[in-house]
Parts: sequence; C-alpha cells; structure tokens
Amino acid sequence: MTNVFDITAFGAVGDGVTDSTAAIQAALDAAAACRGVVQVPPGNYMTGRLKMGKGVSLEGHSAWSFRSYGASVFTLNTANTDCMLDITGAFGCTIRGMSLNGQALGEGIHGVKLYWDRYNGGSEEDTPTIDDCRIGNFSGDAVHLEHIWCFSVRHSMLCFSNAGLYIDGWDGFILDNWFSGNRDGGIKGGRCCTSVTATGNRVEWNRLAGFYMPYVKCCNFTGNYFDRSGGPALVLGGDNSYATAVSITGNLIYRSGKPKPTPFDEVYDSAHVRMTKADNVVLTGNTFRIGCDDGGGGTWSPDYCVVIKDCNHCIVRDNVWNRGSIQEGIVLLGDNPDVVTEGNIGSVHKA
Repeated sequence: MTNVFDITAFGAVGDGVTDSTAAIQAALDAAAACRGVVQVPPGNYMTGRLKMGKGVSLEGHSAWSFRSYGASVFTLNTANTDCMLDITGAFGCTIRGMSLNGQALGEGIHGVKLYWDRYNGGSEEDTPTIDDCRIGNFSGDAVHLEHIWCFSVRHSMLCFSNAGLYIDGWDGFILDNWFSGNRDGGIKGGRCCTSVTATGNRVEWNRLAGFYMPYVKCCNFTGNYFDRSGGPALVLGGDNSYATAVSITGNLIYRSGKPKPTPFDEVYDSAHVRMTKADNVVLTGNTFRIGCDDGGGGTWSPDYCVVIKDCNHCIVRDNVWNRGSIQEGIVLLGDNPDVVTEGNIGSVHKA
C-alpha cells in the first residue's frame, strides 16, 4: 500500500488556470488515512479551501525568492473562503517547500489557519511545522494560529498580508524566517502569547510594528534583525494588557518608527521599543540605530529608543544606541518602580 501521493495523479494541473481544488483535496484525504505524504511537483495550482488531516506532510519544491513564489505554488482562486489551508485538528502535520499565494482576494482570508473555539481545544498538542515556505499576499494573516498549542515556523517567508504570523496560544519556535511588508506586524499576538522563542528572524518593513504583542508571557526574542518598522520594532504590553517574564537580547533594531502619511496616534510610537505594564522583562545587549528609507529618502526615525510606561521589576541596560534616536534614548512615563535603566551607551542624533 502506498503512503506517498502525487497530486497530479489525482488530476491536479499546475498550469495556473485549471481549478485543482478537488484533486488536491483527494490527495490530502488519501494521505490522512495513513499519515502519508502529499507531493506537489513544480507548477502553479489554482485552488480554493483545503483541509489537512492528522499527521499529513504536504511537500513541494521551494525555490522561492524575496520577489517571487517558488516552484510548487498553490494560488487562491476564490474570495469566498476563510483560508486556503485549514490545519485545525491536523495534529503533527508538516507543510514543507510550498508557496501559497493569496492574490489579496476577499477580506480576512488566511493562508494557513488553525482555529479552536477555546484554548486546548484539541485536547492535545497541535504541533504543526511550517518549513521552507513562502506564504503571502493574503487579505487575512499569512499564518493564523488561534488557540494553538505547540508549533514551529522555520526558514520561511511570511509576507504582504495582514499579520505575517498571528499567535494566540503557547509553546512555539520561530526560527530563521523573513517577515516582510505585513500590515499588522511581522508577528502579532492575541490574548495569549506564551512560551515562544523567536530567534534569527529578519523582520522588515512591517506596518504597525515588527512584533506586536499586547499579551506576552515567558518569551525569548534573541538575535533578530528589525528593520524599518512602521511603528516600534517591539510592542510589549499595553494600557489594558500586560507583558511579563520576557528576555530580549542581542537584537539589531534599525530605523524603526517609519512615519506614515498621517501622524502616529501616539507620538511615542516613533520608537524602537515600547513597554507598557511590563514586569520581569530584560532588555539588554541590543543595538539601536536611526535611519531613513533605502537610498537616503524619507524621514529619519525614530524619535526614541525605548519608551517605558507603568512597568515594574524590569532591566534596560548595556544596550548601545549611538545615533539610536533623534530626541531621547529612554522615556519614562507613569509609575515605574524597580526599573533599572543604566549602562546604555550612546547619544541622540539630530538627523
């Protein structure tokens, strides 16, 4: 009995015209019966909504670049759906070497979606893996994980969508990815973003923020490159939310706070990092730098390096920010007991 299924054997045609939804779904269903592998030969396959099963691996040939989708491409061909690929209940599934193109169709259509109506909705670890994929141009999020429990996203490009990666849940590894040009941030957290490690990612030209996490707990952000965020590179906590037990070390944070056509809702959004109602957060060993658009155009930013509001038991020290901001290095707002801000080396630069 075979456990490897080629979608073309089920009638899928990668000509960029033929609707291959039914054929691809038939291959996925066959693989779900045996925890099998679905193979996608190079081609552009037009598709609507697809559903993955438990333990299924969807494997293509990546060959994607920053400017183009790769060899094995699924292109959305309907605006009447909630997502292209539903992985809810597909425990242990893998998506590898695929490119998913949403064509900006519809409203709120996600590329990859996992949704439970409550936390621990599946009563076991979800554990999906997304590896070496390019997922972009969706009217919703490139990857939307709601009430997720355990996941990994590696060596992929999540781009030109609402959020690159939306997380509401816990236990995730986010390694060696590109988050580029997303409207609501490279990564956006829901009401729970807990026990997540993000390392070695390039987070660039995202509006709102690089990582926007109003509710964040027990997370580690290390060795990432944040470039030209349309707000802070990192937003942690909020006036009606929280941030606790977060380690932020060894990141390079460059030319955040890219001005919008209209002024920021708050002047302090022209900052590299904003921390509000944070507790037990360490921000150390990072490098901050102002900048303008590529080629020397646009407005230099940001005005501030780190804005701290109503925080407690936090350390902001031993960062370097020579020419790191235009107006001030650290801004303290509200009441900030037991917040240490020392050893940060550098000076503002009037651009």
